[in-house]
Amino acid sequence: MNMKTEICSLFKIDYPIVQAGMAGGITTSELVAAVSEAGGLGTLGAGYLTPETTRNAIMEIRTRTDRPFAVNLFKVEMLQEDDRTASVQQQLLPIYEDLDITPSTQKHVVTDYYEEQFDILIEEKVPVITTTFGVPTDVQVKRAHQHGINLVTMVTTVKEAIEAEEAGVDAVVAQGGEAGGHRGTFDVKNGKGAAIGTFALIPQVVDHVSIPVIAAGGIMDGRGLVAARALGAEGIQLGTRFLNATESGTDFAYKKALLESDEESTELTAAFSGRPARAIRNQFVDFLQSNRIEPLNYPIQNLLTKEIRAAAKQQGKPGYMSLWSGQGNRLIKEGQTAEEIIKEIMDQASSLSF
Repeated sequence: MNMKTEICSLFKIDYPIVQAGMAGGITTSELVAAVSEAGGLGTLGAGYLTPETTRNAIMEIRTRTDRPFAVNLFKVEMLQEDDRTASVQQQLLPIYEDLDITPSTQKHVVTDYYEEQFDILIEEKVPVITTTFGVPTDVQVKRAHQHGINLVTMVTTVKEAIEAEEAGVDAVVAQGGEAGGHRGTFDVKNGKGAAIGTFALIPQVVDHVSIPVIAAGGIMDGRGLVAARALGAEGIQLGTRFLNATESGTDFAYKKALLESDEESTELTAAFSGRPARAIRNQFVDFLQSNRIEPLNYPIQNLLTKEIRAAAKQQGKPGYMSLWSGQGNRLIKEGQTAEEIIKEIMDQASSLSF
């Protein structure tokens, strides 16, 4: 089976492996550069970064590698307020007390840096721009292509894949329901977003678009790469497998929770951010469910829980942290570098190719 695929040519990479752009400090410049240096496509998760921090991170990546890399942005409607904020904060008081912190009384300020960040990525001539929750505008697509920049959008349904192709992006990441972190669903209507299994989603997307499809969702090793190729994908995107990489920004308590989890440990929840995401079920998720607390709209819920998550991280309490994870947990390994992960995937895929 040929592993020099269309995305290798498109992105100018050696192997059809993309490291997911996990926001929140996981995708350090060190991790992004290490993946790219190893022949894959490293991706900076810039969804929560300010424009200045985004630019600085890009510059830092470039001090570590001259290979192609990507930056992921959140293309999503930012609701400015939710009239239930005070009520939900009041319901969360037992958690504040458990963490020995006082709820902030400051008004939550919603900032949307997407447009400004996109402009910076154009100015910096980032080789690949990826978007989650939606597609770039027509103007942005034209500008990116004028500068030789490739565009990729994460999709969770065939309909979204077709929309992305019509918008002019160069490839799509088809995200199966097994994937960790936020669902890339464009329009969340049912509270959880589309969660079609990877094996069912990939061939259907491949059959309905002409641009390259990258498979994501529960893929952890060379077997997943070979399976994705057999389904028609031009490559794979992995997030969970890189969480425990030595170069990642995942803290100790998070890594430990991942190693102690299994294929039944995760569920889709909007508890942390207000948008559906797959995470390890923990005390925070259980608290909201048992008390029937409906999460606020995105990004208000994310802003409200930020101080809880920060305190939990500082105190080493994974029960209140957002432990994003896919369903391939038993295949997570401890202490591997990004280079070792990619080499292992490619060696296993080569031994299975037929």
